Amino acid sequence: MTEFEAIADAIPQTLPLDEHNKRLVQNVHPPDWVNPEPSGRYNMVVIGAGTAGLVAAAGAAGLGAKVALIERDLMGGDCLNVGCVPSKALLRCAHAYADVRDAHQFGVNVPRGFAVDFPAVMERMRRLRAGISRHDSAARFRDLGIDIFIGSGVFSGRDTVEVSGKTLRFSKACIATGARAAAPPIRGLAEAGYLTNETVFSLTQLPQRLGVIGGGPIGCELSQAFTRFGSEVTLFEATKHILSREDRDAATRVESALLRDGTKIRCSAKIAGVRVEGSEKILEVDGEGGREEVRVDEILVGVGRAPNVHGLGLEGAGVQFDDRKGVKVDDTLRTTNRNIYAAGDICFPYKFTHTADAMARIVIGNALFFGRGRTSSLTIPWCTFTDPEIAHVGLYPHEAEKKGIEIDTFTIEMSQVDRAILEGADDGFLKVHVKKGKDQILGATLVARNAGEIISEISVAMAAGVGLGTIAKTIHPYPTQAEVVKKAADAYNRTRLTPTVKKLFDMILRWRR
Repeated sequence: MTEFEAIADAIPQTLPLDEHNKRLVQNVHPPDWVNPEPSGRYNMVVIGAGTAGLVAAAGAAGLGAKVALIERDLMGGDCLNVGCVPSKALLRCAHAYADVRDAHQFGVNVPRGFAVDFPAVMERMRRLRAGISRHDSAARFRDLGIDIFIGSGVFSGRDTVEVSGKTLRFSKACIATGARAAAPPIRGLAEAGYLTNETVFSLTQLPQRLGVIGGGPIGCELSQAFTRFGSEVTLFEATKHILSREDRDAATRVESALLRDGTKIRCSAKIAGVRVEGSEKILEVDGEGGREEVRVDEILVGVGRAPNVHGLGLEGAGVQFDDRKGVKVDDTLRTTNRNIYAAGDICFPYKFTHTADAMARIVIGNALFFGRGRTSSLTIPWCTFTDPEIAHVGLYPHEAEKKGIEIDTFTIEMSQVDRAILEGADDGFLKVHVKKGKDQILGATLVARNAGEIISEISVAMAAGVGLGTIAKTIHPYPTQAEVVKKAADAYNRTRLTPTVKKLFDMILRWRR
């Protein structure tokens, strides 16, 4: 067995072991890597080289700190290896298919019989991921002056970590070990075998029939993609509708889009069990109409994430944790050991790459430079990358109500935006929630083809304390889809024209005649 084969055997995410995945492994888990000798006490030891760990290590080293970074599996973490990067590569291919499928709407005639080459789609993903992986490579971070240790880091005391037989002493430490795919306790599921986001990107052949358990962001994104690739996809969601945490109207728009693509959706569906007959996997589903059996070739589970808290020696380090919520931290990201901090999916409910990045920056300032950064001050947007996308930032109406905050909501349909109409992407809307009677933005939800790109304008406005009145004064290029934000701001401005103000304007205009 070669060194690459041994790594692939231990880390299945690196399969298939082609030239692209070998390049990936060479960057983020080099087979010939030799750990350095620890040199004195480190200002910062970081366990976990996902987004939070990489940002914390690079930021601290860039400011002159002596830093050690430990990674057990693949540097780059979920985002590079089994999350953002591979999934968005697949979604781009799914978009390309939809563009060809719908080309006749734009006067472009495509010959019948075109099809998706799934092995080529997956090969493209592996190639692009391998290219991007150099940014997260062990060699790059070593060249930044960081001591890189490949192996399992375990706290051996309140200020020491053991890795591959070496003891690292630290003044401060950051736990950034992330989270892993969770699986529901369904009878027969483990025996039948299933895919998660950690293994689905290793497929080389398209499943003819795919059952997806979980109607959250991962389940919806991949259900739509695999439907477009040619799989017969059935999506199972236990609640009454998919994307249950999102604005109900927004989730309905996405649900309609999935149904148009051909995805079958079963809501209020409980998977009672799974069994295998020959090459088929049979899901026993209890729904509103009773029990039914759905036969598939593969099962994809996307029901959430579980924090990686075990095997780290947290108890001996005086760090409290919970199996579901992860490492216990305060608002400054300090754990119950005052010299140990945590960042990213290991300790925070919003498990996004951009949130992990922001938290790592808080850790650097607070741990090394007496900063006072707090997670409660963060303005956190997020996006579900279906087609159309859902992007959200700030409060939902029910959250505002729970806080006792009265709101006004301004809704603009994308069908009112010229660029969206011209591009055939007018199925969506923007809702902006402001404090009642004021232009202070409290939250927003956007459903649009490029919602993830557009939402940042609102996020910046919220972070800067800028309201809809200022946005209304800002010139937006025409025609763009982002003009939807300007239209919402204009809608707010029109509410300022009260009967009293209008009467005053009329008097002024009559006087000037």
